[in-house]
Amino acid sequence: MPLAAFHPVCDAIALLLQPQAEVVLHDLATETVAHIANPFSRREIGEPSLLHEIDFRPDVALIGPYEKVNFDGRRIKSVSAVLRDRDARAIGVLCINLDVTQLQAAVDLLAALTRVPSGAGQPAVLFQEDWHERINQYVHAWTARNHVSITGLSRAQKRQLVGELASDGAFGGKHAAAYVSRVLQLSRASVYNYLRAARGAGNREG
Repeated sequence: MPLAAFHPVCDAIALLLQPQAEVVLHDLATETVAHIANPFSRREIGEPSLLHEIDFRPDVALIGPYEKVNFDGRRIKSVSAVLRDRDARAIGVLCINLDVTQLQAAVDLLAALTRVPSGAGQPAVLFQEDWHERINQYVHAWTARNHVSITGLSRAQKRQLVGELASDGAFGGKHAAAYVSRVLQLSRASVYNYLRAARGAGNREG
């Protein structure tokens, strides 16, 4: 099987991931570069493959992923596949080099934007009376503890959650009941019914 049959595969991969991917096809018979799609490493067809740099062994099918550095300092994540003919003889190596520099920069930017300085906490004045925040935190913790999402709450779970919110004083704020009804996707009447039931149960226990 001639390596030329793999040229469209190389071109397709590079086209799909452009401009971040370079695909290099190596000919094991000559140990030279046979084809390059989107060449950003400045390698050229016909130059030595230097496969020892990727710890090439003809008995394996895949090599990597492994990390490299481009000539201009860009970080490259690579993986190589050993190509075989109909007799299972290794005839070529197809290397996909993905430039992750911009992706890493985006990850670092997102991490910086979402990071809260250690010890910063919540401003006391701002959150002292912010019952919205307290209800949000309580509902998030309750659903996480019970392994359920807000949209997946059953009617019985909503009733239980309203009761526990009430017992912890979440309805002390003005319009808190209306806010809880929106958060839990309940009618206000249902919230007030659950509150009366919870308070009635508390009075009976007392």
